[in-house]
Amino acid sequence: MNNYFVILAAGKSKRFHKKISKQFYNYRNKEIIDHSIEKSLDSKLFKKVLVVANNLHHFKKKKYYKDISIIKGGKERSDSSRNALKYLKKYKPKNILIHDAARPNFTIKLLNNLINNLKKNKAVIPYIKSKDTIKYKVKNNLFNLNRDKTFFTQTPQAFRFKELYELSIKQENKITDEATLFIDGDYKVKFIKGEKQNNKITYLDDVKTSKTFFGLGFDIHKLVKNEKLYLGGIRIPFHSGLKGHSDGDVILHAITDAILGATVQKDIGTYFPNTKKFKNIRSFKMLKPIIKNLYKSNFSINNLDINLICEQPKVSKYREKIIDSISKVTNLDKGLINLKGKTVEKLGLIGKEKAIACEVIISITKYD
Repeated sequence: MNNYFVILAAGKSKRFHKKISKQFYNYRNKEIIDHSIEKSLDSKLFKKVLVVANNLHHFKKKKYYKDISIIKGGKERSDSSRNALKYLKKYKPKNILIHDAARPNFTIKLLNNLINNLKKNKAVIPYIKSKDTIKYKVKNNLFNLNRDKTFFTQTPQAFRFKELYELSIKQENKITDEATLFIDGDYKVKFIKGEKQNNKITYLDDVKTSKTFFGLGFDIHKLVKNEKLYLGGIRIPFHSGLKGHSDGDVILHAITDAILGATVQKDIGTYFPNTKKFKNIRSFKMLKPIIKNLYKSNFSINNLDINLICEQPKVSKYREKIIDSISKVTNLDKGLINLKGKTVEKLGLIGKEKAIACEVIISITKYD
């Protein structure tokens, strides 16, 4: 296996947003570029994954930072591509795949198909046929292109490294993809069927959706002396813990019920009844399969708003640790999680420090 994967992410995205480069826009629970990076790493098909970008510092906080290489991009796309080829030359690659960060929806199956077709070809390009009637203008006259002979090329595009490097070094004009180098040089290009969902994100409207749902979760448990206290998945030093069939984590229970409410799937007791099987189960083990099913069903979490209702312990002291824990369990950006501490002015069981409650509101979006 001598394959290398290059992700071009140095564009300024002027058509997408004035302040946010599209490759860093949150899309389906992660930044757009993260989809491409994580799929290429998960595929196990590449010796190295190389990201070409201008905001290099942005990647240092990423969990996969040590598994990829990052280099500075150029002024134009073709400059960034050439920078990547020059950087990789010392590794003596056999095959190279060039991908635009703005296409997050390709599959690992497509990666395998591209690499398999490189065994007998020097350039392999995925494409889809046009669904629309395309017109072009010559002076004041309009003409229709034949849809049967018109198709849209996609990325990743796959090449033998040696030939692509030689063509790239010689080229002087701006190009919008590497296939152009082979076509202009009269090289044979193998076109394979691409993927309809592998669309390029260009405008903000390309990632906007309209199917949004809300869910409300609530939970309350008694405090019992000399028991362990878990809130949001972490152990909190305290003289009492929450009594329950599980570990009594009211935050994770309320989050779980909020998700089930938003997706109209009954309640937590339906999936985790008070039986021997779930006795003393940690609450994150109940939340994880619910989260997994949520994402598998093409839902994305927009935000979580959490009220922890108790006199003690003080939420402010543990807020960041709890949010960090919830972020890891849900694979949700910490900036989308809000945790507030509320007291009840010494009223009732909670006011007498004999119970802790939690309520959660969640917003989720359904993708087609």
